[in-house]
Amino acid sequence: MAHFAELDENNIVKRVIVVHNNELIDENGQESEAKGVAFCKNLYGSNTNWVQTSYSGSFRRFFAGTGFTYNQTENIFIYPQPYLSWLLDNNFDWQPPTPKPIEGIWYWDEPTLAWIEFDA
Repeated sequence: MAHFAELDENNIVKRVIVVHNNELIDENGQESEAKGVAFCKNLYGSNTNWVQTSYSGSFRRFFAGTGFTYNQTENIFIYPQPYLSWLLDNNFDWQPPTPKPIEGIWYWDEPTLAWIEFDA
Protein backbone atom coordinates (compact mmCIF):
# COMPACT_ATOMS: atom_id res chain seq x y z
CA MET A 1 0.00 0.00 0.00
CA ALA A 2 1.09 3.55 -0.72
CA HIS A 3 0.41 6.63 1.38
CA PHE A 4 -0.30 10.13 0.12
CA ALA A 5 -0.43 13.36 2.10
CA GLU A 6 -2.80 16.15 1.12
CA LEU A 7 -1.21 19.57 1.54
CA ASP A 8 -2.89 22.91 2.11
CA GLU A 9 -1.79 26.18 0.46
CA ASN A 10 1.07 26.49 3.02
CA ASN A 11 2.33 22.92 2.49
CA ILE A 12 0.86 21.79 5.82
CA VAL A 13 -0.45 18.21 5.80
CA LYS A 14 -4.24 18.10 6.06
CA ARG A 15 -4.58 14.31 5.97
CA VAL A 16 -2.86 11.12 4.86
CA ILE A 17 -4.67 8.44 2.89
CA VAL A 18 -3.82 4.91 1.79
CA VAL A 19 -3.82 4.11 -1.93
CA HIS A 20 -3.59 0.58 -3.29
CA ASN A 21 -0.34 -0.05 -5.16
CA ASN A 22 -2.35 -1.03 -8.28
CA GLU A 23 -3.31 2.65 -8.66
CA LEU A 24 0.37 3.60 -9.01
CA ILE A 25 1.27 1.26 -11.87
CA ASP A 26 2.15 3.09 -15.07
CA GLU A 27 2.14 1.84 -18.69
CA ASN A 28 5.60 0.29 -18.13
CA GLY A 29 4.47 -1.70 -15.10
CA GLN A 30 6.40 0.59 -12.70
CA GLU A 31 5.04 2.37 -9.63
CA SER A 32 4.65 6.07 -10.31
CA GLU A 33 4.04 8.79 -7.75
CA ALA A 34 2.43 10.88 -10.51
CA LYS A 35 -0.16 8.12 -11.06
CA GLY A 36 -0.93 8.09 -7.34
CA VAL A 37 -1.28 11.87 -7.28
CA ALA A 38 -3.63 11.71 -10.27
CA PHE A 39 -5.69 9.05 -8.47
CA CYS A 40 -5.96 11.24 -5.35
CA LYS A 41 -6.94 14.29 -7.41
CA ASN A 42 -9.60 12.24 -9.17
CA LEU A 43 -11.06 11.25 -5.79
CA TYR A 44 -10.76 14.57 -3.93
CA GLY A 45 -10.69 17.19 -6.67
CA SER A 46 -8.27 18.54 -9.22
CA ASN A 47 -7.52 21.57 -7.03
CA THR A 48 -6.03 19.40 -4.26
CA ASN A 49 -2.27 18.97 -3.72
CA TRP A 50 -0.79 15.54 -2.93
CA VAL A 51 2.68 14.17 -2.14
CA GLN A 52 3.60 10.56 -1.50
CA THR A 53 4.93 9.73 1.96
CA SER A 54 6.78 6.65 3.15
CA TYR A 55 5.41 4.67 6.09
CA SER A 56 8.95 3.39 6.77
CA GLY A 57 10.50 6.85 6.34
CA SER A 58 12.63 5.51 3.47
CA PHE A 59 12.08 8.74 1.53
CA ARG A 60 11.08 12.30 2.46
CA ARG A 61 12.62 11.72 5.89
CA PHE A 62 9.48 11.09 7.97
CA PHE A 63 6.08 9.54 7.44
CA ALA A 64 3.77 12.52 7.13
CA GLY A 65 1.05 13.18 9.66
CA THR A 66 -1.58 15.84 10.07
CA GLY A 67 0.11 19.13 10.90
CA PHE A 68 3.51 18.20 9.42
CA THR A 69 5.08 20.61 6.95
CA TYR A 70 6.29 19.55 3.54
CA ASN A 71 9.51 21.36 2.68
CA GLN A 72 9.48 21.38 -1.11
CA THR A 73 13.06 22.60 -1.45
CA GLU A 74 14.48 19.77 0.67
CA ASN A 75 11.75 17.31 -0.38
CA ILE A 76 11.12 16.23 3.23
CA PHE A 77 8.38 16.27 5.83
CA ILE A 78 9.06 18.14 9.08
CA TYR A 79 7.38 17.45 12.41
CA PRO A 80 5.11 20.20 13.79
CA GLN A 81 6.86 22.68 16.07
CA PRO A 82 6.52 21.21 19.59
CA TYR A 83 6.74 24.57 21.41
CA LEU A 84 6.83 28.19 20.29
CA SER A 85 10.30 28.66 21.78
CA TRP A 86 11.86 25.78 19.84
CA LEU A 87 13.70 26.53 16.61
CA LEU A 88 14.42 24.44 13.54
CA ASP A 89 18.11 23.60 13.14
CA ASN A 90 20.08 23.03 9.93
CA ASN A 91 19.08 19.34 9.97
CA PHE A 92 15.38 20.31 10.16
CA ASP A 93 15.04 19.06 13.75
CA TRP A 94 13.31 21.16 16.42
CA GLN A 95 15.69 22.28 19.15
CA PRO A 96 14.86 23.75 22.58
CA PRO A 97 16.43 27.06 23.68
CA THR A 98 18.59 25.08 26.14
CA PRO A 99 19.82 21.52 25.64
CA LYS A 100 18.09 18.72 27.53
CA PRO A 101 20.15 17.41 30.47
CA ILE A 102 21.65 13.98 29.85
CA GLU A 103 21.06 12.34 33.24
CA GLY A 104 17.57 11.84 34.64
CA ILE A 105 14.09 12.10 33.17
CA TRP A 106 13.16 15.61 32.08
CA TYR A 107 10.23 17.40 30.48
CA TRP A 108 10.09 20.77 28.81
CA ASP A 109 8.18 23.55 30.61
CA GLU A 110 7.31 26.19 28.02
CA PRO A 111 6.13 28.92 30.48
CA THR A 112 9.52 28.95 32.23
CA LEU A 113 11.53 27.95 29.14
CA ALA A 114 13.31 25.33 31.22
CA TRP A 115 13.76 21.60 31.59
CA ILE A 116 12.08 20.23 34.73
CA GLU A 117 13.26 16.96 36.20
CA PHE A 118 10.52 14.41 36.57
CA ASP A 119 10.07 13.54 40.23
CA ALA A 120 9.08 9.89 40.53
